[in-house]
Amino acid sequence: MAKVFERPHALSDVTLHYCPGCTHGIIHRLVAEVIDELGIEGKTIGVAPVGCSVFAYNYFDCDMQQASHGRAPAVATGIKRANTDNVVFTYQGDGDLAAIGTAETVHAATRGENITVIFVNNAIYGMTGGQMAPTSLVGQVTQTTPYGRKVETQGYPIKVCEMLSTLDGTAYAERVSVDDIKNIKKAKAAIKKAFEYQIDKKGFSIVEVLSTCPTNWGLSPTEAIKWLRENMMPVYPLGVYADKGADKE
Repeated sequence: MAKVFERPHALSDVTLHYCPGCTHGIIHRLVAEVIDELGIEGKTIGVAPVGCSVFAYNYFDCDMQQASHGRAPAVATGIKRANTDNVVFTYQGDGDLAAIGTAETVHAATRGENITVIFVNNAIYGMTGGQMAPTSLVGQVTQTTPYGRKVETQGYPIKVCEMLSTLDGTAYAERVSVDDIKNIKKAKAAIKKAFEYQIDKKGFSIVEVLSTCPTNWGLSPTEAIKWLRENMMPVYPLGVYADKGADKE
């Protein structure tokens, strides 16, 4: 009987540490499937962040480097410039990329660094216990906003794809989700395109993936998917925000 489903070769055969219902595992699989399909496992170098996915170096079966909190784009820049034939990606959460790592992200993009960023946005700090993140929604209850995020004191959520799309160095920026099969397929296509843009030396590419955090949202996995659809998607619309190669394809 033909095998129709199996673990991607680029995904290590280990048990993930993520909480039940967390969609990091789905995103890991999509990245690994893309690496397999492009045949680049032997030349891929990933950069793990500080956050829930800090152990990403245990899960991707390619060369990996650990970065300090928020510094993954800077580390990836150095790796890519020193190894121009390798495919270099970062895997970062919103507490990493959009908070302490905002400067590194913005400047890597504006320089047009030829790297790929996988940005997981679950609108909260996960590993540290559910504090407000720069991407937390207005009114969202967190450990540090027990009465909800207030614009007067905490400002508005940062919309990373919209922000980076204004920079000339951003070749590709798309926001996707993994809340259902249709969107999972679209997410994989976006991730693959981002890697292909790097291989074709088109410049900085980022895929923002809306994700759930049932534990810190205080919801069941099913409720978390519903909350993402009803609350996150209106604030963070899915779609392509920058595509410098579209008119050349």
